[in-house]
Amino acid sequence: MTLKDFTLPDVYRRNAQLFPDHTAFVFEGKRITHRDYLGRIERLAAGLAREGVKVGDRVAILSQNSLEMIDLIGAIAGLGAILLPVNFRLSAEEIGYVLADGAPVLVVAGSEYQEIIAALQTSLPSVRSYFGIGKHTAPFAPYADLAASDASMPDGNFSADEGFVIIHTAAVGGRPRGALLSQTGLLTAQSSLVQAWSLTERDVNLGVLPLFHVAGLGLMLTVQQAGGASVIASKFDPQQAVRDIAAERVTVMSEFAPMLANLMDQAKGDELKTLRAVTGLDTPATIERFEKACPHAVFWAAFGQSETSGLATLSPYRNRPGSAGRPLFWRTITVVDSADKPRPTGQTGEIVVRGPTVFKGYWNNDADAAHTFRNGWHHTGDIGYFDADGYLWYAGRAPEKELIKTGGENVYPAEVENAILQHPDIADVVVIGVPDPQWSEAIKAICVRRTGANVTADELIDFVAGKIARYKKPKHIVFVDQLPRTAKGEIDRAAVKFDNS
Repeated sequence: MTLKDFTLPDVYRRNAQLFPDHTAFVFEGKRITHRDYLGRIERLAAGLAREGVKVGDRVAILSQNSLEMIDLIGAIAGLGAILLPVNFRLSAEEIGYVLADGAPVLVVAGSEYQEIIAALQTSLPSVRSYFGIGKHTAPFAPYADLAASDASMPDGNFSADEGFVIIHTAAVGGRPRGALLSQTGLLTAQSSLVQAWSLTERDVNLGVLPLFHVAGLGLMLTVQQAGGASVIASKFDPQQAVRDIAAERVTVMSEFAPMLANLMDQAKGDELKTLRAVTGLDTPATIERFEKACPHAVFWAAFGQSETSGLATLSPYRNRPGSAGRPLFWRTITVVDSADKPRPTGQTGEIVVRGPTVFKGYWNNDADAAHTFRNGWHHTGDIGYFDADGYLWYAGRAPEKELIKTGGENVYPAEVENAILQHPDIADVVVIGVPDPQWSEAIKAICVRRTGANVTADELIDFVAGKIARYKKPKHIVFVDQLPRTAKGEIDRAAVKFDNS
C-alpha cells in the first residue's frame, strides 16, 4: 500500500474509531456495530489468509444476502483479494461458466446452492477450498471454521487501484463478461453520492437489492463510507421491508420496479415517512405516486452501469421528469458519433465516460476491453443526448449492444436466442424487449418453427427456463413463417421491432 492509497479497510477502521457503538448492519434482527464489524472481518481475513488466499486471488460467493456475505466483502477488501459474487438466479450452466471464468481459489456457498457447485467440481480446477453457509455437505466445510481465527487482519500489500470485485454483466454475445472494479473506483463513485445526498452517520440504507449487483453492493458501501447503517434483507419482502423502514428509521434505498409500488401498497399511515432519498428504475406513475405519498422524500433519476462503478448521473426526478439526471463529480460524460466526435446539444450519440470510476477492464477478455476503451473513452453502448441544461436523456442501446432491462436485470437478446435455438423444433429466432407495466420491459421472442414442427409457446418457454436463468425466459412468444432480412441477409431487427411494437 502506498502513501496515497485509501482503501475500504480505511473506511472500516475510521468507522470503528469514530462511531464504534453505532449500528453498521442489521440482518434478521441481529445488530452489528462498526466496532463489531471491524473485528469480524479481521478474524475472517486471517482465516482466508490461513487458507492461502493472497492479493489478487479470487474468492467466490454464491448466496443470497447474508451476514456471512457482508463479512466476506470486508475481509476480501482487507486482503487485497478479488470478490467474485455469483448471481444466484443463474442456471447451473451459467453458474459454472462464471466460476470457471473467474477461477477462484476458494468458494463459499449457501446451503441451497451447494449441490449445484458440488456437481461442477471437476470443471473448477482452481478451487482449493469450499465452505458452506448454514447446512453443509461434502466438499463444503463449515463456514464457521473459516471465520474462527482470533488473529488480526494481515497487512495487505496492495494498491487501492487494483481489482477488488468482478461483476459479470449481461452477455452481449451470449456469454457474460466480468467487469473488474477497483476499490478506488467504488470509493470515488460513492463519495459523490455521499455528497449529493448529504449522507452522515445517521443515515440508514434499506438493502433489499442483491449484493452481487453493483446497485446493492454500491449503496451498502456508500452508506458505510458515511458511517451509517444498512438493514440487509436476504430477499425482498414488501411487508417486512415496510416494518424495517419504520423500525430502523430508514432514510435511503435503491430499488427496481415493482419494489417501490409494492412498498406503497403495503404501507399504512406514515410508515415510510423517514425515507428521504430513493433511486432506481421505475415508471413515472410510480415515482409521482411515491413523491405525493412521501412529500419529504425525493426520487433521484440516474444512469449508470457496473462498468462505471454504479451511478454516473443523478438528479431529482422532479427537476427534469424523464431525464436520467446530470453528471456526478469525478466523471466526464459526453455523447459522440461513430467517429467518437462530440455531438451537439440535443443530438443523439453514444454515451461515453472517462474518469476514476470507470472499471479496469473485462476479466479474461482483453479484446472487448480494448474495443470498449477505444479513443480514451469507456463506450457504454447506450444512446442518449444532453439538453441545454446538462441533463442526460436516455434513448436506447447501440445496435451492437441490444439490451432488455427487465425488473432491474439486464438481458442481452443473444443469450436468449442461443438458448431458443438449442430446441430442435426452432429454425430461426429474434428476441426483443417490449414495454411491460410491471417490469418496465418484457422479453419477446419471434420464432420460426422447422418444417413439420409444432412446439408450443409454453413448451418453448419451459425449455428456455431450463437452459438459462428464469428471469431471462421470454414472457411472450410469437411464431411466424419467416423473419425479415436486410440486403446482406441478416435479420432486420428494426423491422421486427416495428412489426412487434
